[in-house]
Amino acid sequence: MINVTALIQLKAFARQDGFLLFLLWIASFAVIVSNPASSWGSLLAMATPFYVCYLLVRFRNYALDGAISFRRGLAFSLYTFFYASLLFAVAQYVYFRYLDNGAMMSMLIASVKTLEPFYRAQGISINELQNSLTMIGQLTPIETAFVFMMQNILIGVVLSFPIAWIGKRTIIRKNLHHGEQFNQNMNNNDINNNNMKNNDVDNDRNNL
Repeated sequence: MINVTALIQLKAFARQDGFLLFLLWIASFAVIVSNPASSWGSLLAMATPFYVCYLLVRFRNYALDGAISFRRGLAFSLYTFFYASLLFAVAQYVYFRYLDNGAMMSMLIASVKTLEPFYRAQGISINELQNSLTMIGQLTPIETAFVFMMQNILIGVVLSFPIAWIGKRTIIRKNLHHGEQFNQNMNNNDINNNNMKNNDVDNDRNNL
């Protein structure tokens, strides 16, 4: 049975964290567009799974008292990637519609020319790559943004499984922890009771 309240809570946190992931992607995209030779844009993009894992752990510890199942962790990761992909698609549409002016295509063509010896060594056809670039150049801004959005969602689906597995913490561990604390408290109470009994016995002896 679906817990509606838990789902609403999960989606609310996923929207907030999806916005944070969107900011990370925007920073990466801005660096790549403004300075293609810099490696910082790629590093920011590769930090995505680690950042989402951090967001999952934060959600687990803040909203769920440190316990989350694999299924809920998977749902949180999927929703986070989904909301971030939607926001990023809107931002990319604005960029390709009003700001790009062919800069992205020029950067892709330059990258292919730079890596042409590597592609030839790997047996990759340069003509096929150029034809692919031509097809990409013919896409409208909204089509380009949609292609990137679907790519980001697909990558998010793949990454969500290991992220959820790493971030999960079952309620059993939590109960064991509470059980250990309960046993420790009981032991302390028994010791205190024994001490009180010994004091009473000593007091009775002294009175006699």
